[in-house]
Amino acid sequence: MLSPRGERHLDSNAQGTPHLSDAQRIDWLRLIRSDNVGPRTFRSLINHFGSARAALERLPELARRGGAARPGRICSEDDAQRELAASGKMGVALIAPGEAGYPPRLAGIDDAPPLLCVRGRLDALMRPMIAIVGSRNASGAGLKFAERLARDLGAAGFVIVSGLTRGIDQAAHRASISSGTLAVLAGGHDKIYPPEHDGLLFTILDTGGAISEMPLGHVPRARDFPRRNRLISGAALGVVVIEAAHRSGSLITARIAAEQGREVFAVPGSPLDPRAAGTNDLIKQGAALVTEAADIINAITPIMDRPVELPGREPDDIASFDEPDHSDRARIIALLGPSPVGIDDLIRLGGASPAIVRTVLLELELAGRLERHGGGLLSMI
Repeated sequence: MLSPRGERHLDSNAQGTPHLSDAQRIDWLRLIRSDNVGPRTFRSLINHFGSARAALERLPELARRGGAARPGRICSEDDAQRELAASGKMGVALIAPGEAGYPPRLAGIDDAPPLLCVRGRLDALMRPMIAIVGSRNASGAGLKFAERLARDLGAAGFVIVSGLTRGIDQAAHRASISSGTLAVLAGGHDKIYPPEHDGLLFTILDTGGAISEMPLGHVPRARDFPRRNRLISGAALGVVVIEAAHRSGSLITARIAAEQGREVFAVPGSPLDPRAAGTNDLIKQGAALVTEAADIINAITPIMDRPVELPGREPDDIASFDEPDHSDRARIIALLGPSPVGIDDLIRLGGASPAIVRTVLLELELAGRLERHGGGLLSMI
């Protein structure tokens, strides 16, 4: 994912860590808070235009070309300044990939947030992490095992990542407070879900941290939790699932983890307990079976030796901005429909260059007409 290295004319601190200037942070915040700009679109815009400021100037034109009836809202500089000021009062920092406090492995996923809202101990967020997720309506045995696993992994030096919800998440957080735990929020830092875990979060911040990609005031909705789940798995070396029924959110996290190249672990349960049906299925599908922390540590240790590198700018044939003509645009749009299709298929079937196809997709997305799915698939809304 894009790092500060991906935008031109960046400053560096005394230690050589890349960071945004104050003006660039405002521009990045304006761009990601504008209508129809998600993390992948943000990256495409930066790669096309070289800076967030240049991209902001082109948004209305691109949306018009994509078929928008009217331009989407562009976040104003005043709104961005107000968000930064309000976040600062809460102790929330807005951090870009590659800056201290942005979990290194999270920065490497395709749709990493360009700016992450972070509270707590920044040093804890730079340590290796293991995610533990599971049922909100967990059994006593499941809660007890989650506590034991989180405690043992914490003692081995890992920060425990979870979603701050009831059940397994809560047990994992509580058991790893002393060693460090990371809460990943679906809403803004001032809109904790569930509300009764506000005190738990306050305790977590002493030794660990909390992250969100949402602005202050954002109340989490059902669709925000799958988006949140990609951050849980993205920040971690691996994801452990403890008690998950069929079609549970924890299985979504496991699927996303596999797509991100993370290790997936599952704790077996009784075949008579529907809360274990999903985890047992994960084991059948190839997830590593876990009965103790050593199972995870032995699998993760070789991965920890691999350095984490942030991708820079995309190759020149992708980063260049080619102007599609009417026939190019019409041909690519005709290939899109309600059924998801991959970009490679659009390039092959459309007979256009990768830069042309990506430009048309960028226009459609900014017009609010394109939907992204897992595995790099896209469809028309």
